Amino acid sequence: MKRKITALVVALALLLSTALAEVYRISDENEMNFGRLGIDLLRAYESPSPDDRQTVDSVLEAIGAMSAADRAVAEAIAEHWMRVYADPGYPMYIHDGGERATALEGTEIPDSPTHAFVVLGFKLKNGEMTDELKQRCDAAAAAARSFPGAILVCSGGATGSNNPKKHTEAGLMKAYLTEKCGIDAARIYIDEEARSTVQNAENTFEILRERGVETYTVVTSAYHQRWGQVIYNTMGAFYRQTYGYDAQILENYSCNITTSDEYPNDARWALYQLTVMLDLPDSVVEAMKKAL
Repeated sequence: MKRKITALVVALALLLSTALAEVYRISDENEMNFGRLGIDLLRAYESPSPDDRQTVDSVLEAIGAMSAADRAVAEAIAEHWMRVYADPGYPMYIHDGGERATALEGTEIPDSPTHAFVVLGFKLKNGEMTDELKQRCDAAAAAARSFPGAILVCSGGATGSNNPKKHTEAGLMKAYLTEKCGIDAARIYIDEEARSTVQNAENTFEILRERGVETYTVVTSAYHQRWGQVIYNTMGAFYRQTYGYDAQILENYSCNITTSDEYPNDARWALYQLTVMLDLPDSVVEAMKKAL
Protein backbone atom coordinates (compact mmCIF):
# COMPACT_ATOMS: atom_id res chain seq x y z
CA MET A 1 0.00 0.00 0.00
CA LYS A 2 2.81 2.44 0.89
CA ARG A 3 4.52 1.79 -2.47
CA LYS A 4 1.25 2.48 -4.29
CA ILE A 5 0.76 5.76 -2.42
CA THR A 6 4.39 6.79 -3.03
CA ALA A 7 4.05 6.21 -6.77
CA LEU A 8 0.83 8.22 -6.89
CA VAL A 9 2.38 11.08 -4.94
CA VAL A 10 5.34 11.22 -7.34
CA ALA A 11 2.93 11.20 -10.29
CA LEU A 12 0.93 14.02 -8.73
CA ALA A 13 4.07 16.04 -8.15
CA LEU A 14 5.11 15.74 -11.79
CA LEU A 15 1.61 16.51 -12.99
CA LEU A 16 1.16 19.59 -10.85
CA SER A 17 4.61 21.19 -10.84
CA THR A 18 3.91 23.29 -13.94
CA ALA A 19 0.24 24.01 -13.19
CA LEU A 20 0.97 25.59 -9.82
CA ALA A 21 4.06 27.52 -10.89
CA GLU A 22 2.41 30.96 -10.94
CA VAL A 23 0.48 30.54 -7.69
CA TYR A 24 1.90 31.42 -4.28
CA ARG A 25 4.86 29.39 -3.07
CA ILE A 26 5.97 29.13 0.56
CA SER A 27 9.49 30.27 1.44
CA ASP A 28 12.30 27.72 1.50
CA GLU A 29 12.96 28.53 5.16
CA ASN A 30 9.48 27.31 6.11
CA GLU A 31 9.40 24.01 4.25
CA MET A 32 10.23 21.93 7.32
CA ASN A 33 7.77 23.89 9.43
CA PHE A 34 4.95 23.21 6.98
CA GLY A 35 5.91 19.53 7.06
CA ARG A 36 5.62 19.58 10.85
CA LEU A 37 2.29 21.36 10.61
CA GLY A 38 0.88 18.67 8.31
CA ILE A 39 1.92 15.89 10.67
CA ASP A 40 0.48 17.70 13.70
CA LEU A 41 -2.84 18.30 11.94
CA LEU A 42 -3.15 14.64 10.97
CA ARG A 43 -2.43 13.57 14.53
CA ALA A 44 -5.06 16.00 15.83
CA TYR A 45 -7.58 14.09 13.72
CA GLU A 46 -6.39 10.52 14.19
CA SER A 47 -5.21 10.72 17.82
CA PRO A 48 -6.87 13.77 19.42
CA SER A 49 -5.19 15.31 22.46
CA PRO A 50 -5.95 18.36 24.69
CA ASP A 51 -2.56 19.71 23.60
CA ASP A 52 -3.38 19.74 19.87
CA ARG A 53 -4.24 23.45 19.71
CA GLN A 54 -1.08 24.45 21.55
CA THR A 55 1.06 22.21 19.35
CA VAL A 56 -0.39 23.66 16.15
CA ASP A 57 -0.07 27.22 17.46
CA SER A 58 3.62 26.71 18.21
CA VAL A 59 4.26 25.66 14.61
CA LEU A 60 2.29 28.64 13.33
CA GLU A 61 4.48 30.94 15.44
CA ALA A 62 7.61 29.35 13.98
CA ILE A 63 6.25 29.85 10.46
CA GLY A 64 5.33 33.47 11.22
CA ALA A 65 8.82 34.19 12.49
CA MET A 66 10.07 33.44 8.97
CA SER A 67 7.29 35.00 6.88
CA ALA A 68 4.03 36.79 7.64
CA ALA A 69 2.59 35.70 4.30
CA ASP A 70 3.49 32.07 4.98
CA ARG A 71 1.78 32.33 8.36
CA ALA A 72 -1.41 33.58 6.72
CA VAL A 73 -1.41 30.54 4.44
CA ALA A 74 -0.56 28.19 7.30
CA GLU A 75 -3.30 29.63 9.51
CA ALA A 76 -5.85 29.17 6.74
CA ILE A 77 -4.81 25.53 6.35
CA ALA A 78 -4.71 24.81 10.07
CA GLU A 79 -7.99 26.52 11.02
CA HIS A 80 -9.92 24.80 8.26
CA TRP A 81 -8.41 21.38 8.99
CA MET A 82 -9.21 21.70 12.69
CA ARG A 83 -12.79 22.63 11.83
CA VAL A 84 -13.60 19.96 9.24
CA TYR A 85 -11.39 17.08 10.43
CA ALA A 86 -10.56 17.57 14.11
CA ASP A 87 -14.01 18.77 15.22
CA PRO A 88 -16.29 15.70 15.55
CA GLY A 89 -19.30 18.01 15.52
CA TYR A 90 -18.63 19.40 12.04
CA PRO A 91 -21.98 19.19 10.18
CA MET A 92 -22.08 17.30 6.89
CA TYR A 93 -25.02 17.96 4.56
CA ILE A 94 -26.01 14.88 2.56
CA HIS A 95 -28.32 14.77 -0.44
CA ASP A 96 -31.38 12.69 0.43
CA GLY A 97 -32.31 11.91 -3.16
CA GLY A 98 -34.97 14.61 -3.34
CA GLU A 99 -35.51 17.27 -5.96
CA ARG A 100 -34.26 20.05 -3.69
CA ALA A 101 -31.36 20.42 -1.25
CA THR A 102 -33.67 21.03 1.70
CA ALA A 103 -30.84 20.59 4.23
CA LEU A 104 -29.12 23.66 2.75
CA GLU A 105 -32.15 25.90 2.54
CA GLY A 106 -31.79 27.07 6.14
CA THR A 107 -28.12 27.96 5.79
CA GLU A 108 -26.48 31.27 4.90
CA ILE A 109 -25.97 30.37 1.23
CA PRO A 110 -27.05 33.41 -0.82
CA ASP A 111 -29.38 32.88 -3.78
CA SER A 112 -27.06 34.88 -5.99
CA PRO A 113 -24.51 34.44 -8.80
CA THR A 114 -21.89 35.49 -6.25
CA HIS A 115 -22.27 31.96 -4.86
CA ALA A 116 -21.11 28.86 -6.76
CA PHE A 117 -21.75 25.18 -6.28
CA VAL A 118 -18.42 23.62 -7.22
CA VAL A 119 -19.03 20.08 -8.48
CA LEU A 120 -15.99 17.81 -8.44
CA GLY A 121 -15.55 15.19 -11.14
CA PHE A 122 -14.85 11.48 -10.84
CA LYS A 123 -12.83 9.20 -13.11
CA LEU A 124 -14.76 8.05 -16.19
CA LYS A 125 -15.26 4.38 -17.01
CA ASN A 126 -14.93 3.54 -20.69
CA GLY A 127 -15.40 7.21 -21.47
CA GLU A 128 -18.72 7.48 -19.63
CA MET A 129 -19.96 8.73 -16.27
CA THR A 130 -20.03 6.29 -13.37
CA ASP A 131 -22.99 6.01 -11.04
CA GLU A 132 -20.97 7.90 -8.43
CA LEU A 133 -20.43 10.87 -10.74
CA LYS A 134 -24.13 10.88 -11.64
CA GLN A 135 -24.98 10.95 -7.93
CA ARG A 136 -22.68 13.96 -7.46
CA CYS A 137 -24.54 15.68 -10.29
CA ASP A 138 -27.93 14.75 -8.79
CA ALA A 139 -26.84 16.44 -5.55
CA ALA A 140 -25.65 19.49 -7.48
CA ALA A 141 -28.94 19.68 -9.37
CA ALA A 142 -30.89 19.61 -6.10
CA ALA A 143 -28.74 22.47 -4.80
CA ALA A 144 -29.26 24.39 -8.04
CA ARG A 145 -33.05 24.07 -7.69
CA SER A 146 -32.96 25.30 -4.10
CA PHE A 147 -30.80 28.29 -5.07
CA PRO A 148 -31.83 29.24 -8.64
CA GLY A 149 -29.71 32.39 -8.59
CA ALA A 150 -26.41 30.59 -7.91
CA ILE A 151 -24.05 29.27 -10.55
CA LEU A 152 -22.46 25.83 -10.91
CA VAL A 153 -18.85 25.05 -11.79
CA CYS A 154 -18.08 21.51 -12.94
CA SER A 155 -14.46 20.40 -13.05
CA GLY A 156 -12.79 17.34 -14.59
CA GLY A 157 -10.85 16.43 -17.72
CA ALA A 158 -10.61 13.42 -20.02
CA THR A 159 -9.95 10.53 -17.66
CA GLY A 160 -10.06 6.74 -17.67
CA SER A 161 -7.90 4.27 -19.56
CA ASN A 162 -10.48 3.44 -22.24
CA ASN A 163 -11.71 6.80 -23.46
CA PRO A 164 -11.05 6.95 -27.22
CA LYS A 165 -13.38 9.91 -27.80
CA LYS A 166 -11.64 11.89 -25.01
CA HIS A 167 -14.86 12.62 -23.21
CA THR A 168 -14.31 14.94 -20.28
CA GLU A 169 -15.85 14.62 -16.84
CA ALA A 170 -16.98 18.26 -16.89
CA GLY A 171 -18.45 18.03 -20.39
CA LEU A 172 -20.48 14.95 -19.52
CA MET A 173 -21.51 16.49 -16.19
CA LYS A 174 -22.88 19.59 -17.91
CA ALA A 175 -24.78 17.45 -20.42
CA TYR A 176 -26.25 15.35 -17.59
CA LEU A 177 -27.22 18.41 -15.55
CA THR A 178 -28.95 20.08 -18.50
CA GLU A 179 -30.49 17.10 -20.30
CA LYS A 180 -31.33 14.80 -17.38
CA CYS A 181 -31.78 17.27 -14.53
CA GLY A 182 -33.21 20.30 -16.36
CA ILE A 183 -30.66 22.85 -15.13
CA ASP A 184 -30.20 25.89 -17.37
CA ALA A 185 -26.92 25.53 -19.28
CA ALA A 186 -26.26 29.26 -18.90
CA ARG A 187 -25.72 28.71 -15.18
CA ILE A 188 -23.05 26.03 -15.67
CA TYR A 189 -19.35 26.77 -16.19
CA ILE A 190 -16.89 23.98 -16.88
CA ASP A 191 -13.20 23.16 -16.56
CA GLU A 192 -12.30 20.28 -18.88
CA GLU A 193 -8.57 20.12 -18.08
CA ALA A 194 -8.25 18.98 -14.45
CA ARG A 195 -7.06 15.46 -13.72
CA SER A 196 -6.79 15.61 -9.92
CA THR A 197 -8.45 17.33 -6.97
CA VAL A 198 -5.61 19.86 -6.87
CA GLN A 199 -6.05 20.77 -10.52
CA ASN A 200 -9.82 20.89 -9.93
CA ALA A 201 -9.15 23.57 -7.33
CA GLU A 202 -6.74 25.69 -9.35
CA ASN A 203 -8.78 25.66 -12.55
CA THR A 204 -12.00 26.28 -10.65
CA PHE A 205 -10.50 29.27 -8.88
CA GLU A 206 -9.74 30.86 -12.22
CA ILE A 207 -13.42 30.57 -13.12
CA LEU A 208 -14.55 31.84 -9.72
CA ARG A 209 -12.23 34.84 -9.98
CA GLU A 210 -13.44 35.68 -13.49
CA ARG A 211 -17.07 35.49 -12.37
CA GLY A 212 -16.58 37.53 -9.18
CA VAL A 213 -17.75 34.69 -6.95
CA GLU A 214 -17.51 35.48 -3.24
CA THR A 215 -18.56 32.19 -1.62
CA TYR A 216 -18.86 28.60 -2.76
CA THR A 217 -20.03 25.16 -1.68
CA VAL A 218 -18.12 22.01 -2.60
CA VAL A 219 -20.34 19.24 -4.02
CA THR A 220 -18.80 15.77 -4.12
CA SER A 221 -19.05 12.33 -2.46
CA ALA A 222 -19.26 12.25 1.33
CA TYR A 223 -15.88 10.50 1.75
CA HIS A 224 -14.28 13.13 -0.49
CA GLN A 225 -15.93 16.21 1.02
CA ARG A 226 -13.48 17.17 3.77
CA TRP A 227 -10.51 16.15 1.62
CA GLY A 228 -11.76 18.30 -1.24
CA GLN A 229 -12.35 21.22 1.10
CA VAL A 230 -8.78 21.05 2.43
CA ILE A 231 -7.43 21.36 -1.12
CA TYR A 232 -9.84 24.14 -2.12
CA ASN A 233 -9.26 26.07 1.09
CA THR A 234 -5.50 25.93 0.53
CA MET A 235 -5.87 27.08 -3.06
CA GLY A 236 -7.99 29.92 -1.74
CA ALA A 237 -5.16 30.92 0.60
CA PHE A 238 -2.74 30.87 -2.34
CA TYR A 239 -5.04 33.07 -4.40
CA ARG A 240 -5.42 35.60 -1.57
CA GLN A 241 -1.65 35.98 -1.40
CA THR A 242 -1.06 35.95 -5.17
CA TYR A 243 -4.00 37.93 -6.53
CA GLY A 244 -5.78 39.44 -3.51
CA TYR A 245 -8.83 37.39 -4.48
CA ASP A 246 -10.81 36.01 -1.55
CA ALA A 247 -13.54 33.41 -2.11
CA GLN A 248 -14.63 31.48 0.97
CA ILE A 249 -16.06 28.00 1.42
CA LEU A 250 -19.51 28.58 2.88
CA GLU A 251 -21.09 25.11 3.17
CA ASN A 252 -20.75 21.51 1.99
CA TYR A 253 -23.09 19.17 0.10
CA SER A 254 -22.48 15.54 -0.78
CA CYS A 255 -24.01 12.50 -2.36
CA ASN A 256 -24.36 9.67 0.14
CA ILE A 257 -21.25 7.65 -0.74
CA THR A 258 -19.30 7.41 2.48
CA THR A 259 -16.45 5.00 1.64
CA SER A 260 -14.05 4.27 -1.18
CA ASP A 261 -11.99 1.14 -1.85
CA GLU A 262 -9.50 3.20 -3.86
CA TYR A 263 -9.12 5.92 -1.22
CA PRO A 264 -9.76 4.27 2.17
CA ASN A 265 -8.23 7.08 4.25
CA ASP A 266 -9.33 10.46 2.97
CA ALA A 267 -7.42 12.46 5.62
CA ARG A 268 -4.09 10.96 4.58
CA TRP A 269 -4.83 11.54 0.93
CA ALA A 270 -5.71 15.13 1.73
CA LEU A 271 -2.39 15.51 3.52
CA TYR A 272 -0.39 13.99 0.66
CA GLN A 273 -2.03 16.24 -1.89
CA LEU A 274 -1.48 19.19 0.43
CA THR A 275 2.22 18.26 0.51
CA VAL A 276 2.28 18.38 -3.29
CA MET A 277 0.52 21.75 -3.35
CA LEU A 278 3.05 23.21 -0.91
CA ASP A 279 5.87 21.91 -3.13
CA LEU A 280 7.75 20.49 -0.15
CA PRO A 281 11.13 18.83 -0.87
CA ASP A 282 11.57 15.07 -1.04
CA SER A 283 13.25 15.00 2.37
CA VAL A 284 10.14 16.49 3.99
CA VAL A 285 7.86 14.08 2.14
CA GLU A 286 9.95 11.12 3.28
CA ALA A 287 10.01 12.35 6.88
CA MET A 288 6.24 12.78 6.77
CA LYS A 289 5.75 9.25 5.43
CA LYS A 290 7.77 7.82 8.29
CA ALA A 291 5.76 9.80 10.83
CA LEU A 292 2.50 8.57 9.33
